[in-house]
Amino acid sequence: MQSYGNPSVSYDWWAGNSGVAKRSGLFIAAHTAHAGLIMFWAGAFTLFELARYDSVLPMGEQGLILLPHLASLGLGLDSNATIVNTEPYIAIAAFHLVSSAVLGAAGIWHTLRAPKDLSKAEGRAVKFHFEWDDPKKLTFILGHHLIFLGLGVIAFVEWALHHGIYDTAIGAVRIVEPNINLGMVWSYQTNFLSINSLEDIMGGHAVLAFILTIGGVWHIISSPFGVFKKILIYSGEAILSYSLAGIALMGFVTSIWCAQNTTIYPVEFYGEVLKLNFAFSPYFSDTVSVLNSNYTARAWLANTHFYLAFFFLQGHFWHALRSMGFNFNTVSQAFESMDSTKVT
Repeated sequence: MQSYGNPSVSYDWWAGNSGVAKRSGLFIAAHTAHAGLIMFWAGAFTLFELARYDSVLPMGEQGLILLPHLASLGLGLDSNATIVNTEPYIAIAAFHLVSSAVLGAAGIWHTLRAPKDLSKAEGRAVKFHFEWDDPKKLTFILGHHLIFLGLGVIAFVEWALHHGIYDTAIGAVRIVEPNINLGMVWSYQTNFLSINSLEDIMGGHAVLAFILTIGGVWHIISSPFGVFKKILIYSGEAILSYSLAGIALMGFVTSIWCAQNTTIYPVEFYGEVLKLNFAFSPYFSDTVSVLNSNYTARAWLANTHFYLAFFFLQGHFWHALRSMGFNFNTVSQAFESMDSTKVT
Protein backbone atom coordinates (compact mmCIF):
# COMPACT_ATOMS: atom_id res chain seq x y z
CA MET A 1 0.00 0.00 0.00
CA GLN A 2 1.30 3.43 -0.93
CA SER A 3 2.23 5.37 2.23
CA TYR A 4 3.72 8.43 0.48
CA GLY A 5 6.78 8.34 2.72
CA ASN A 6 4.88 8.09 6.01
CA PRO A 7 6.14 4.94 7.81
CA SER A 8 3.43 5.07 10.50
CA VAL A 9 0.43 5.50 8.22
CA SER A 10 -2.83 3.92 9.39
CA TYR A 11 -5.58 2.67 7.10
CA ASP A 12 -9.34 2.61 7.50
CA TRP A 13 -11.08 -0.71 8.16
CA TRP A 14 -12.22 -1.03 4.55
CA ALA A 15 -8.67 -0.87 3.16
CA GLY A 16 -8.43 -4.66 3.27
CA ASN A 17 -5.22 -4.89 1.23
CA SER A 18 -3.31 -3.01 3.92
CA GLY A 19 -3.57 -6.00 6.26
CA VAL A 20 -1.57 -8.23 3.94
CA ALA A 21 0.68 -5.67 2.27
CA LYS A 22 3.80 -6.67 4.22
CA ARG A 23 2.85 -10.12 5.50
CA SER A 24 3.46 -12.94 3.07
CA GLY A 25 1.70 -15.50 5.31
CA LEU A 26 -1.47 -13.45 5.66
CA PHE A 27 -1.37 -12.73 1.94
CA ILE A 28 -1.65 -16.46 1.27
CA ALA A 29 -4.47 -16.70 3.83
CA ALA A 30 -6.44 -14.00 2.02
CA HIS A 31 -5.61 -15.56 -1.34
CA THR A 32 -6.86 -18.98 -0.22
CA ALA A 33 -10.02 -17.65 1.42
CA HIS A 34 -10.82 -15.66 -1.71
CA ALA A 35 -10.48 -18.79 -3.83
CA GLY A 36 -12.82 -20.53 -1.40
CA LEU A 37 -15.45 -17.83 -1.85
CA ILE A 38 -15.23 -18.21 -5.62
CA MET A 39 -15.59 -21.98 -5.34
CA PHE A 40 -18.57 -21.61 -3.02
CA TRP A 41 -20.33 -19.22 -5.40
CA ALA A 42 -19.74 -21.53 -8.37
CA GLY A 43 -21.08 -24.61 -6.58
CA ALA A 44 -24.04 -22.93 -4.91
CA PHE A 45 -25.08 -21.02 -8.02
CA THR A 46 -24.88 -24.13 -10.17
CA LEU A 47 -27.37 -25.83 -7.85
CA PHE A 48 -29.54 -22.70 -7.86
CA GLU A 49 -29.66 -22.60 -11.66
CA LEU A 50 -30.26 -26.35 -11.84
CA ALA A 51 -33.25 -26.00 -9.50
CA ARG A 52 -34.90 -23.41 -11.74
CA TYR A 53 -33.92 -24.91 -15.10
CA ASP A 54 -36.88 -25.77 -17.34
CA SER A 55 -36.05 -28.27 -20.08
CA VAL A 56 -39.11 -27.15 -22.09
CA LEU A 57 -37.85 -23.56 -22.52
CA PRO A 58 -34.77 -22.48 -24.50
CA MET A 59 -31.77 -22.53 -22.18
CA GLY A 60 -30.51 -19.19 -23.41
CA GLU A 61 -33.72 -17.41 -22.37
CA GLN A 62 -33.81 -18.57 -18.75
CA GLY A 63 -31.29 -16.14 -17.29
CA LEU A 64 -28.70 -18.88 -16.72
CA ILE A 65 -24.97 -18.21 -16.85
CA LEU A 66 -23.29 -21.34 -15.45
CA LEU A 67 -25.36 -24.16 -16.92
CA PRO A 68 -24.67 -22.98 -20.50
CA HIS A 69 -20.92 -23.26 -19.88
CA LEU A 70 -21.27 -26.76 -18.47
CA ALA A 71 -23.62 -27.77 -21.28
CA SER A 72 -21.01 -26.60 -23.81
CA LEU A 73 -18.72 -29.26 -22.35
CA GLY A 74 -21.23 -31.87 -23.49
CA LEU A 75 -22.57 -32.88 -20.09
CA GLY A 76 -25.89 -34.73 -19.82
CA LEU A 77 -27.33 -33.62 -23.16
CA ASP A 78 -29.79 -35.36 -25.46
CA SER A 79 -30.00 -35.04 -29.25
CA ASN A 80 -31.86 -31.71 -28.90
CA ALA A 81 -29.11 -30.11 -26.74
CA THR A 82 -31.39 -30.34 -23.70
CA ILE A 83 -30.12 -31.32 -20.26
CA VAL A 84 -31.63 -34.72 -19.44
CA ASN A 85 -29.04 -36.06 -17.02
CA THR A 86 -28.35 -33.72 -14.11
CA GLU A 87 -25.93 -36.01 -12.25
CA PRO A 88 -22.77 -34.47 -13.80
CA TYR A 89 -23.98 -30.99 -12.84
CA ILE A 90 -24.71 -32.03 -9.26
CA ALA A 91 -21.30 -33.72 -9.03
CA ILE A 92 -19.53 -30.60 -10.29
CA ALA A 93 -21.46 -28.39 -7.87
CA ALA A 94 -20.65 -30.72 -4.98
CA PHE A 95 -16.97 -30.75 -5.92
CA HIS A 96 -16.88 -26.95 -5.84
CA LEU A 97 -18.68 -26.79 -2.51
CA VAL A 98 -16.35 -29.33 -0.90
CA SER A 99 -13.35 -27.50 -2.37
CA SER A 100 -14.66 -24.22 -0.96
CA ALA A 101 -14.78 -25.77 2.50
CA VAL A 102 -11.20 -27.02 2.18
CA LEU A 103 -9.96 -23.66 0.91
CA GLY A 104 -11.90 -21.80 3.59
CA ALA A 105 -10.37 -24.01 6.29
CA ALA A 106 -6.94 -23.41 4.78
CA GLY A 107 -7.54 -19.65 4.89
CA ILE A 108 -8.50 -19.86 8.57
CA TRP A 109 -5.49 -22.06 9.33
CA HIS A 110 -3.08 -19.67 7.61
CA THR A 111 -4.65 -16.78 9.51
CA LEU A 112 -4.67 -18.31 13.00
CA ARG A 113 -1.95 -20.98 13.09
CA ALA A 114 0.57 -20.41 10.31
CA PRO A 115 3.27 -17.72 10.53
CA LYS A 116 2.09 -14.26 9.50
CA ASP A 117 5.44 -13.91 7.76
CA LEU A 118 6.64 -16.90 5.73
CA SER A 119 10.28 -15.98 6.36
CA LYS A 120 9.68 -17.54 9.79
CA ALA A 121 8.08 -20.70 8.38
CA GLU A 122 9.66 -24.14 8.34
CA GLY A 123 10.48 -26.43 5.43
CA ARG A 124 9.75 -25.54 1.82
CA ALA A 125 7.15 -22.93 2.75
CA VAL A 126 9.90 -20.41 3.46
CA LYS A 127 10.73 -20.43 -0.27
CA PHE A 128 7.46 -18.62 -0.92
CA HIS A 129 8.16 -15.69 1.37
CA PHE A 130 8.36 -12.56 -0.74
CA GLU A 131 8.96 -8.85 -0.57
CA TRP A 132 7.25 -6.57 -3.06
CA ASP A 133 10.57 -5.04 -4.14
CA ASP A 134 12.20 -8.43 -4.83
CA PRO A 135 11.63 -9.13 -8.55
CA LYS A 136 13.37 -12.52 -8.50
CA LYS A 137 11.09 -13.94 -5.80
CA LEU A 138 7.98 -12.40 -7.39
CA THR A 139 8.73 -14.04 -10.73
CA PHE A 140 9.52 -17.31 -8.91
CA ILE A 141 5.98 -17.28 -7.47
CA LEU A 142 4.52 -16.14 -10.80
CA GLY A 143 6.12 -19.16 -12.45
CA HIS A 144 4.23 -21.57 -10.20
CA HIS A 145 0.95 -19.80 -11.01
CA LEU A 146 1.62 -20.10 -14.74
CA ILE A 147 2.33 -23.82 -14.49
CA PHE A 148 -0.95 -24.47 -12.67
CA LEU A 149 -2.80 -22.43 -15.29
CA GLY A 150 -1.08 -24.47 -17.99
CA LEU A 151 -2.20 -27.70 -16.35
CA GLY A 152 -5.78 -26.41 -16.32
CA VAL A 153 -5.64 -25.66 -20.03
CA ILE A 154 -4.15 -29.10 -20.71
CA ALA A 155 -7.05 -30.67 -18.82
CA PHE A 156 -9.51 -28.81 -21.06
CA VAL A 157 -7.74 -29.98 -24.24
CA GLU A 158 -7.69 -33.56 -22.94
CA TRP A 159 -11.41 -33.34 -22.13
CA ALA A 160 -12.22 -32.30 -25.69
CA LEU A 161 -9.93 -35.02 -27.06
CA HIS A 162 -11.33 -37.91 -25.01
CA HIS A 163 -14.85 -36.92 -23.95
CA GLY A 164 -15.76 -34.32 -26.56
CA ILE A 165 -17.51 -30.96 -26.43
CA TYR A 166 -20.67 -29.64 -28.02
CA ASP A 167 -20.41 -28.62 -31.68
CA THR A 168 -23.18 -26.26 -32.72
CA ALA A 169 -22.42 -26.94 -36.40
CA ILE A 170 -23.76 -30.50 -36.10
CA GLY A 171 -25.88 -30.09 -32.97
CA ALA A 172 -24.10 -32.85 -31.06
CA VAL A 173 -21.18 -33.64 -28.78
CA ARG A 174 -18.09 -34.85 -30.61
CA ILE A 175 -14.42 -35.57 -30.08
CA VAL A 176 -12.20 -32.63 -31.04
CA GLU A 177 -8.53 -33.08 -31.97
CA PRO A 178 -6.55 -29.84 -31.63
CA ASN A 179 -5.17 -28.26 -34.78
CA ILE A 180 -1.72 -27.31 -33.51
CA ASN A 181 -0.59 -24.75 -36.06
CA LEU A 182 1.33 -21.70 -34.87
CA GLY A 183 0.56 -19.81 -38.07
CA MET A 184 -3.15 -20.41 -37.61
CA VAL A 185 -3.05 -19.28 -33.98
CA TRP A 186 -1.14 -16.13 -34.89
CA SER A 187 -3.52 -15.31 -37.74
CA TYR A 188 -6.42 -15.06 -35.29
CA GLN A 189 -4.76 -12.25 -33.31
CA THR A 190 -6.85 -9.55 -34.98
CA ASN A 191 -9.89 -11.48 -36.20
CA PHE A 192 -10.68 -13.86 -33.35
CA LEU A 193 -14.40 -13.22 -33.79
CA SER A 194 -14.29 -15.20 -37.04
CA ILE A 195 -13.22 -18.47 -35.38
CA ASN A 196 -15.70 -21.18 -36.38
CA SER A 197 -13.64 -24.36 -35.98
CA LEU A 198 -13.45 -26.28 -32.72
CA GLU A 199 -10.19 -27.83 -33.94
CA ASP A 200 -8.66 -24.35 -34.24
CA ILE A 201 -10.01 -23.40 -30.81
CA MET A 202 -8.51 -26.43 -29.11
CA GLY A 203 -5.30 -25.96 -31.07
CA GLY A 204 -5.07 -22.46 -29.66
CA HIS A 205 -5.57 -23.86 -26.17
CA ALA A 206 -2.84 -26.45 -26.76
CA VAL A 207 -0.41 -23.72 -27.81
CA LEU A 208 -1.50 -21.62 -24.82
CA ALA A 209 -0.86 -24.57 -22.47
CA PHE A 210 2.66 -24.92 -23.87
CA ILE A 211 3.37 -21.20 -23.50
CA LEU A 212 2.05 -21.11 -19.93
CA THR A 213 4.02 -24.18 -18.85
CA ILE A 214 7.30 -23.13 -20.47
CA GLY A 215 6.76 -19.58 -19.23
CA GLY A 216 6.22 -20.91 -15.73
CA VAL A 217 9.47 -22.88 -15.79
CA TRP A 218 11.29 -19.87 -17.21
CA HIS A 219 10.08 -17.56 -14.46
CA ILE A 220 10.97 -20.08 -11.75
CA ILE A 221 14.60 -20.42 -12.87
CA SER A 222 15.20 -16.83 -14.02
CA SER A 223 14.69 -13.27 -12.87
CA PRO A 224 13.77 -10.03 -14.70
CA PHE A 225 16.57 -8.56 -16.76
CA GLY A 226 17.25 -5.78 -19.22
CA VAL A 227 14.43 -3.44 -20.10
CA PHE A 228 11.91 -5.37 -17.99
CA LYS A 229 13.94 -4.77 -14.86
CA LYS A 230 14.33 -1.09 -15.67
CA ILE A 231 10.84 -0.01 -16.71
CA LEU A 232 8.69 -2.15 -14.41
CA ILE A 233 7.89 -0.94 -10.90
CA TYR A 234 8.10 -3.60 -8.19
CA SER A 235 5.71 -2.75 -5.36
CA GLY A 236 2.37 -3.99 -4.02
CA GLU A 237 0.49 -1.22 -5.81
CA ALA A 238 2.29 -1.83 -9.10
CA ILE A 239 1.80 -5.62 -9.07
CA LEU A 240 -1.89 -5.10 -8.31
CA SER A 241 -2.19 -2.62 -11.18
CA TYR A 242 -0.61 -5.11 -13.61
CA SER A 243 -3.04 -7.81 -12.50
CA LEU A 244 -6.05 -5.52 -12.88
CA ALA A 245 -4.93 -4.52 -16.37
CA GLY A 246 -4.71 -8.17 -17.42
CA ILE A 247 -8.17 -8.95 -16.02
CA ALA A 248 -9.62 -5.87 -17.76
CA LEU A 249 -8.16 -6.95 -21.10
CA MET A 250 -9.59 -10.46 -20.75
CA GLY A 251 -12.97 -9.02 -19.73
CA PHE A 252 -13.22 -6.77 -22.77
CA VAL A 253 -12.17 -9.55 -25.15
CA THR A 254 -14.61 -11.99 -23.56
CA SER A 255 -17.52 -9.54 -23.74
CA ILE A 256 -17.03 -8.98 -27.47
CA TRP A 257 -16.44 -12.67 -28.12
CA CYS A 258 -19.52 -13.70 -26.15
CA ALA A 259 -21.68 -11.12 -27.92
CA GLN A 260 -20.79 -12.22 -31.45
CA ASN A 261 -19.28 -15.72 -31.63
CA THR A 262 -21.66 -18.68 -31.81
CA THR A 263 -19.09 -21.49 -32.08
CA ILE A 264 -17.70 -21.02 -28.60
CA TYR A 265 -21.00 -19.64 -27.27
CA PRO A 266 -23.64 -21.77 -29.06
CA VAL A 267 -27.03 -20.22 -29.73
CA GLU A 268 -28.68 -23.29 -28.19
CA PHE A 269 -27.23 -22.41 -24.78
CA TYR A 270 -26.72 -18.65 -24.85
CA GLY A 271 -29.33 -17.25 -27.22
CA GLU A 272 -28.90 -15.24 -30.42
CA VAL A 273 -26.01 -12.86 -31.09
CA LEU A 274 -26.18 -9.33 -29.70
CA LYS A 275 -25.89 -5.85 -31.10
CA LEU A 276 -23.78 -3.06 -29.65
CA ASN A 277 -25.60 0.13 -28.68
CA PHE A 278 -24.41 3.54 -27.53
CA ALA A 279 -26.38 5.62 -25.05
CA PHE A 280 -24.99 7.04 -21.84
CA SER A 281 -22.47 4.22 -22.13
CA PRO A 282 -21.97 1.30 -24.55
CA TYR A 283 -24.00 -1.85 -23.94
CA PHE A 284 -25.06 -5.04 -25.69
CA SER A 285 -28.72 -5.83 -26.32
CA ASP A 286 -30.65 -8.83 -27.63
CA THR A 287 -31.59 -8.93 -31.29
CA VAL A 288 -34.68 -11.09 -30.76
CA SER A 289 -37.59 -10.97 -28.33
CA VAL A 290 -37.12 -13.02 -25.17
CA LEU A 291 -39.66 -14.70 -22.95
CA ASN A 292 -41.10 -12.52 -20.16
CA SER A 293 -39.11 -9.52 -21.45
CA ASN A 294 -36.02 -11.10 -19.90
CA TYR A 295 -32.45 -11.12 -21.19
CA THR A 296 -30.56 -13.97 -22.80
CA ALA A 297 -27.60 -15.61 -21.12
CA ARG A 298 -25.46 -14.02 -23.82
CA ALA A 299 -26.69 -10.52 -22.89
CA TRP A 300 -26.09 -11.11 -19.18
CA LEU A 301 -22.58 -12.42 -19.72
CA ALA A 302 -21.46 -9.91 -22.37
CA ASN A 303 -22.63 -6.86 -20.42
CA THR A 304 -21.36 -8.14 -17.08
CA HIS A 305 -17.92 -8.86 -18.50
CA PHE A 306 -17.80 -5.47 -20.22
CA TYR A 307 -18.66 -3.39 -17.17
CA LEU A 308 -16.56 -5.42 -14.77
CA ALA A 309 -13.65 -4.99 -17.19
CA PHE A 310 -14.34 -1.25 -17.29
CA PHE A 311 -14.12 -0.93 -13.52
CA PHE A 312 -11.08 -3.19 -13.35
CA LEU A 313 -9.43 -0.84 -15.83
CA GLN A 314 -10.19 2.13 -13.57
CA GLY A 315 -8.64 0.17 -10.70
CA HIS A 316 -5.56 -0.38 -12.85
CA PHE A 317 -5.15 3.35 -13.48
CA TRP A 318 -5.74 4.14 -9.79
CA HIS A 319 -3.12 1.73 -8.47
CA ALA A 320 -0.68 2.40 -11.32
CA LEU A 321 -0.71 6.12 -10.54
CA ARG A 322 -0.31 5.44 -6.82
CA SER A 323 2.62 3.13 -7.52
CA MET A 324 4.29 5.99 -9.41
CA GLY A 325 3.86 8.25 -6.39
CA PHE A 326 0.79 10.25 -7.35
CA ASN A 327 -1.04 11.34 -4.21
CA PHE A 328 -4.78 11.45 -4.83
CA ASN A 329 -5.18 13.49 -1.65
CA THR A 330 -3.82 16.43 -3.58
CA VAL A 331 -6.89 16.35 -5.83
CA SER A 332 -9.31 16.97 -2.96
CA GLN A 333 -6.92 19.52 -1.50
CA ALA A 334 -6.89 21.37 -4.82
CA PHE A 335 -10.70 21.54 -4.87
CA GLU A 336 -10.75 22.73 -1.27
CA SER A 337 -8.26 25.48 -2.07
CA MET A 338 -10.41 26.55 -5.03
CA ASP A 339 -13.47 26.80 -2.76
CA SER A 340 -11.57 28.82 -0.16
CA THR A 341 -10.32 31.17 -2.87
CA LYS A 342 -13.89 31.80 -4.06
CA VAL A 343 -15.07 32.54 -0.48
CA THR A 344 -12.30 35.08 0.14
